Amino acid sequence: MIVSKRNSLRLAAVATLSALLLGAAGTAMAVPAAPAAATVSAATVSAAAGITAKPSAASVQAWQLFRVTGTTTGLKAGSTVTLQQKQHGKWVTLPASVHTARNGSYSLGVKLGIKGLNELRIISGDTASPVVTVTVR
Repeated sequence: MIVSKRNSLRLAAVATLSALLLGAAGTAMAVPAAPAAATVSAATVSAAAGITAKPSAASVQAWQLFRVTGTTTGLKAGSTVTLQQKQHGKWVTLPASVHTARNGSYSLGVKLGIKGLNELRIISGDTASPVVTVTVR
């Protein structure tokens, strides 16, 4: 029993001293830790997946073939990219998709029939390109 009381007293003393030392050191260590966290988040952002999209024409006739081309970053070669069109405020997936090349590029043939300004984007999984517009006359 005497040994365990000594150990309990030692543990209490060590815990108290540790808390005091960590409390004093914690304020000094908070300043250097901030840049390291910022560096990690910047590396994470640069490694995130991305898709670009560019239509070959800004205005086309109804059902006229045009191309949407672009590149992907952060996606595996051969990933499937799919075209979406905004219809009545919702993104609708169209039956137009293609696999990316080894270098991440793609070229997708598109024919649209809805006249007026069409908002389009390319998606792959949770990654989407910025919205591009094509006017159908």
